[in-house]
Amino acid sequence: MSPRAGLDLQTILEAAAAIADKKGMQEVTLASLSQTLGVRSPSLYNHINGLNGLRCKLAVFGLNRLNDRLMRAAVGRSGEDAVLAVGQAYIGFARQHPGLYEATLSSVHDGASEDAETAAELREVSDELVALMIQLIRGEALEEEEAIHLVRGLRSIMHGFASLELAGGFGMPVKLDDSINKALIAYWRGMKNYA
Repeated sequence: MSPRAGLDLQTILEAAAAIADKKGMQEVTLASLSQTLGVRSPSLYNHINGLNGLRCKLAVFGLNRLNDRLMRAAVGRSGEDAVLAVGQAYIGFARQHPGLYEATLSSVHDGASEDAETAAELREVSDELVALMIQLIRGEALEEEEAIHLVRGLRSIMHGFASLELAGGFGMPVKLDDSINKALIAYWRGMKNYA
């Protein structure tokens, strides 16, 4: 059986991301995807290795989009300005693509991919994200191990904020962007003193 004309991996991933963003990752199934695309589920197997394969490919897709957004935010910036821009870009991505953001979280460490090529892609794109963050911090003349510790903290702040916001955890009438900016600035300045 030949693949349906016009059906390709990019189309499948964009449809899966739209389902995830609208209804949540739990609703990304082969049945919902085939219904959205107007194909029978077996047609999807020409492009993905089942639901597990789809979710792994979606993680790569999401991480590539997130990395692209963060790199664009960092261009021409340095220091505190870069950290704020990247932090806002990260939070903005999670706000705009809540389901796709969720897909990026379980990517590498689940062992979910049976496909060695996809597993390698996941590691590569995850490493790119970490490398960008390290590049932001390395300007402070830190040893690599210290930079990694500090990047983990920075990512934790961004992810924690995004996750709490997506779960409706911030109900007070104070601007969320101001809150994340203050948290990032406090972390950045504290990190500089730590260094």
